[in-house]
Amino acid sequence: MFEPDGQRIQANNKKNFLIDSLLFCLLILGFCYLLYKGTESLGYNWQWFRIPEFLFNLNDGKFSPGILLQGLGVTLEITGLSFILTFAIGLGTAIMRLSNSFTAKSMARIYLEIIRNTPLLIQLFFIYFVIAPIVGMNGFWASVIALSLFEGAYASEIFRAGITSIDRGQWEAAYSLGGDRKFAYINVVLPQAVPRIAPPLAGQAIALVKDSALVSTVAIYDLTMQGQSIISETFLTFEIWFTVAAIYLSITLLLSWALDNAARKFKSEW
Repeated sequence: MFEPDGQRIQANNKKNFLIDSLLFCLLILGFCYLLYKGTESLGYNWQWFRIPEFLFNLNDGKFSPGILLQGLGVTLEITGLSFILTFAIGLGTAIMRLSNSFTAKSMARIYLEIIRNTPLLIQLFFIYFVIAPIVGMNGFWASVIALSLFEGAYASEIFRAGITSIDRGQWEAAYSLGGDRKFAYINVVLPQAVPRIAPPLAGQAIALVKDSALVSTVAIYDLTMQGQSIISETFLTFEIWFTVAAIYLSITLLLSWALDNAARKFKSEW
């Protein structure tokens, strides 16, 4: 007797899942083996048991964050503020580029060309060492501004692509209701554009989290800087950097999941 198509497909899917799982486990084992052999040739002494003390402390049953979690708090604060400003700068620049004003278009174009064609590290140094002392800005806000300007330039292209993807008839429908350009943006165009730009915007947010590691170069004690300070004192090079990388990976995966769910919910409401 022949199996029904549904059962055959289900059996094939189960078989493929088992094969993929086995290959994934073999890949992880192979990576761990290469890592072990590499560190063994260096004579490295693993000390993973010391990592928890840098993450948290329990004194008399009370939880207190360790050095790495304190640095993580600074990283999250910087990235959170930077993302808000990135959103505002990106949307504002996109609207300026799509406006009928020659001045607005020129300013937006100059900003984009300067930011996208120079390294973030140089921009961070310029704002921290040149602009910040003039305006009395501390290192924290200098880092936030530098990251926001850099990521905002790329976010603006995402916003512009999303806005231009909306059919021209939607604009005409908004104008036929007696609304102006502002009304069309807020009530018609942007609500339709946001679900379309959510995936690339989520990618930009993830890039922002990773780029925030550069603020350690201007003495901001974020997660990366705290990791460097621990390594200089303990020489736990591999353990600390793997732990820092795992924390960054956890943040980016959680952020990606949250933004995808938010975009899906927003799309269903509209």
